[in-house]
Amino acid sequence: MESGVEFVAVDNPHANKLTVHILAAVAQHEREMISERTKAALAAAKRRGKRLGNPNLSEAAKRGVAVLKANARQFATNIRPVIQEIMRSGARWERSCALSRQAPSRDKAAGDVSFCT
Repeated sequence: MESGVEFVAVDNPHANKLTVHILAAVAQHEREMISERTKAALAAAKRRGKRLGNPNLSEAAKRGVAVLKANARQFATNIRPVIQEIMRSGARWERSCALSRQAPSRDKAAGDVSFCT
């Protein structure tokens, strides 16, 4: 409303500036009420001695990291044949070549592949 741009609400095409202003005020009031109720409920739970949050956070984090690593390994396994085929075709990536000159030596035993010939 502050921008002065006129618009038509698809779900309420007959709404005028006053209607939209009232609806916005009601929505803001409801947001504030939800916030107050949430804060009150959290404070009450804390007074009852309830420990908030995930009690197994470190275990959940470990499982999450394990899943991320497994997904990365699966992606590497899936993409490796594609990269190897591209390399066999003689294609070169200039940025990769430049980076490999700056980077420490690659571990060929672990399957790392240099893109430069």
